[in-house]
Amino acid sequence: MERLTVICPCCEATLTIDGQTGSILSHAEKKKILGSFDDLKGELGKQKEIRDSLFNQEMSSMKDRERLLEEKFKEAMKRADVDKDKPFRNPLDMD
Repeated sequence: MERLTVICPCCEATLTIDGQTGSILSHAEKKKILGSFDDLKGELGKQKEIRDSLFNQEMSSMKDRERLLEEKFKEAMKRADVDKDKPFRNPLDMD
């Protein structure tokens, strides 16, 4: 009876499989390395800084977005006033 040992690419668990039937004979999960509380606290602090910077960046882009949309709207209103006398032609009807 031939046994195959396979390492899962997703969770890195070790599987022992029977070669003839293809059934799983054993499963051993990868041992997790536990860190200290200070390491975990430092990692959480870094993640918090990253979240705060991304939030601030998005807030500034939203403020800028409002200004850009207002400018585009004003430009479209100017074009609408200029083209007011022309009838609307659907681009899909030009075939």
